[in-house]
Amino acid sequence: MPADSLPGDVWITVLQYLSVEDLAHVAQTSRYFHSLVNEYGWRSYLEANPRYTWSLAKPMQSWSPYDQVRYHTITDHNWSVPSFVARPLSSRWAGKLQPVLAINNSRLLVAAANHIYSYTFGRSSNPRLSPNIQFECAYMTNKVLQATCDITSIECVPDGGYDRTVYIGYADGSLERVVLPACKPGMEGPIHIESNFREKRPYHGTEAVESISSCGDHLLSLSSNGTAVFFNNSANPSPEFIELRVRSWATHLSHRHAVLGASSLTPLMVHSIHESHISQRPTHILTNSTHDDHPRASAVYGICGTPPSAPWGASEQVIISGWYDGVVNVHDLRSSRRAHRIPGVSSFPAGGALFPVMSMCDPWLPEPVYTVSSGGGGSSHIAVGTARHSVVAFWDVRAPHKGWSVHAPGNDSSPVYSIKLESSRLFGATQSRPFVLDFGPGVREETYPKLTKPPREDGLKRRDSSGVGFYVTRYGHSRPQ
Repeated sequence: MPADSLPGDVWITVLQYLSVEDLAHVAQTSRYFHSLVNEYGWRSYLEANPRYTWSLAKPMQSWSPYDQVRYHTITDHNWSVPSFVARPLSSRWAGKLQPVLAINNSRLLVAAANHIYSYTFGRSSNPRLSPNIQFECAYMTNKVLQATCDITSIECVPDGGYDRTVYIGYADGSLERVVLPACKPGMEGPIHIESNFREKRPYHGTEAVESISSCGDHLLSLSSNGTAVFFNNSANPSPEFIELRVRSWATHLSHRHAVLGASSLTPLMVHSIHESHISQRPTHILTNSTHDDHPRASAVYGICGTPPSAPWGASEQVIISGWYDGVVNVHDLRSSRRAHRIPGVSSFPAGGALFPVMSMCDPWLPEPVYTVSSGGGGSSHIAVGTARHSVVAFWDVRAPHKGWSVHAPGNDSSPVYSIKLESSRLFGATQSRPFVLDFGPGVREETYPKLTKPPREDGLKRRDSSGVGFYVTRYGHSRPQ
């Protein structure tokens, strides 16, 4: 019986279960199947395998499903090699700064000292060429350069598609909702953000706002003294407070959980969210060790969740964290592996403290993990920024023993303070400048901002084989037997 004699609905259902390679083979068998795969197969694959991307979200709206799958497939291959273009987004700043990143579907924001540098994501109608990223303008939050007015955290929030609204935390405890004004063509120098673009949220007193996370219309901020605030993005936020009373560092917010990272015997705690309210007591305590008889104080500096098509599923129950001792832990709140007691801790949630289901580290650089993000090829990678030598470490959770690390362009002695990982690009920032590692195809010199200084004067090594990026040092985590 000819295959095309079966109803088309049957074949469309079959196509939903095929891999990229299988779909390509089916499309080559006949004109009928070629048309069927182009019309339904590639689209079904994209729906079953969504990719976590900001910088490509708008350009891909004009690409065909086939072109989108092609881009992702080449990108996945480049991750497996690995093959990428390492590129600074600017020349070196004056002085040593502690930058933080925020990102949405229109722009990357790099906050350093009292400045915010905006990089816009361009569109590309040609799917064979990588969409470009160009410097838009710089903003200034304070006309006077003072350490107490430095930006310590920043987070983008939805604003109806304008992609200009952010929450900014400062070293003096200030927290503001800011709408970034439009950049004027030809304007030189940074734009000072006037008071009519800013709304204060007086929640943290004089303690530095270390972290801000968002999920939908809700936000979670955390100050250095352990004051966590859960509130919504509205004119009347109705904040709810949690007092940790310990040195605190990091947050992660999802629809069901608020995760807080601090320095203590129990540095990683999960508070549940129900009907837009946060629980005052932690519902989960997440441990770093699989042994509960010799606990030690530690700190968690970075927390994130998983992308939509991660190998373990698009679940808010999975939490990834970076620790002071250089370990990256993956916890699954559904796991039954728990410690029944933690010496020195008087009380904790019913069921005990939760052990990690996966732990990873760079054996050659056991330094604190400052920031963590997930995504990459197959939505299966974890990336972390470490405390020394501008090193970014990567692990594929499908084969975590094959991790590898790379120094950022310029090879500064600095930490990597902040990273954002999407399907094909990792954005990061050291004390000297922001940078990108691009694993996607079609990268050209025009894809990224033009550098204003000669590479050697800017601390960069020779060009790589692509002629677009710069040589960086990469090494694997495997120890010789």
